[in-house]
Amino acid sequence: MVSVQQGGFDKVIDNAESIKGYFSLSHIHNVETGGADKYNALTIASLLAWGLGYFGMPHILLRFMAIKDKNKIKTSRRIASVWVVISMAIAIFIGFIGNALSKSGKLEALDGSNSEKVVIKIAQYMSEHHAGLAVIAGLVFAGILACTMSTSDSQLLAASSSMSENILKGVFNVKMSDKVSMLTARIVLLVIAVLGVALAWDADSSVFRVVSFAWAGFGATFGPVMLTALFWKRSNKWGAMAGLIVGAVMVFVWKFAIAPMGGVLAIYELLPAFVCALAAIIIVSLVTKAPDKEITAEYDEVTAGLNK
Repeated sequence: MVSVQQGGFDKVIDNAESIKGYFSLSHIHNVETGGADKYNALTIASLLAWGLGYFGMPHILLRFMAIKDKNKIKTSRRIASVWVVISMAIAIFIGFIGNALSKSGKLEALDGSNSEKVVIKIAQYMSEHHAGLAVIAGLVFAGILACTMSTSDSQLLAASSSMSENILKGVFNVKMSDKVSMLTARIVLLVIAVLGVALAWDADSSVFRVVSFAWAGFGATFGPVMLTALFWKRSNKWGAMAGLIVGAVMVFVWKFAIAPMGGVLAIYELLPAFVCALAAIIIVSLVTKAPDKEITAEYDEVTAGLNK
C-alpha cells in the first residue's frame, strides 16, 4: 500500500535508480557527497569481511549445535541461507520505499542515525494516513520489539553464563557454588544491560556502527577458534587462548589506533583482527604441546562419521 502511494513499484525502483551508484556493480553510493565512488580493493575486502563474522556468533552457532539430528544440518543451512536472502531483500526494499517517501516530503529526512528508524517511520505513516492499516502498523511495531527482545536476551544470557561458567570456572578454576554462580551471572547481565542502555541513550548514536563493532569483536575473537577446532586437529587449548586474546585486542587496536591513519589501513577491523587471531592460533599451537592422542582420535572419529 505504501509503495502504491508513491506511484507503484516501478516508481519506487526509479527513485532508487536515481541514487548515484546504488545499483552499480562498479561503484558504491557515497552518502556524504551524494555521488558514487568506484569500488577498490579496500572497499571489496571490507564488505566481504562481514561474512567472517558468522563464524563467531554464539547465538547463531548454538542453534546448529543444538540440532537433534546431525543429518539435518545441511537442510538447516540451506533454509537459513534462503531466509537470509529473502529477509535482506525485503529490508532493502523497505529502504527504497523510505527513501522515496522522504524525497516526496511524506517522511522527515532520513539522514544520519535517523535513517535507521525507517521501518518505524513508515509504520507511523501507515497508521496516520491509512486507518485500515493501523493494525498492520501495530504488528510492525510488535515485530520490532519481538526481534529486539529475541536477540538481546540471547546475547545477555550467553555473555552472563560465559563469564560465570566458562571464564571464571573453566579458565580460572574459581570454585563457586551454584548460588554464587547464579549471582555472578546476574551481576554480569545487569552490568551489560546498563552499558547497553547507556549506548542507546544517545539519540544521535548509530546502531549500525555499534553492531558493526560488536560483529567484528565476536567474529575475530571466536571465529578463528571455531574454524581451527573444526578443521585442524593440531590446534590446542593454548592456541585457542592466544587466538581469543589476539582477536579481541586487535579489534580495538585496529579500530581506534590503526584505521584512523587512513589509506589502506582504513579497512574494516574484522578482517585484520581475524587474520591476526588465526595466525596466533597456528603459531602458538605449533610451538606448544600437541593435543593428546585421545582427543585427536575422537576428532578423526567424528570427522570420519561426518564424511560418510
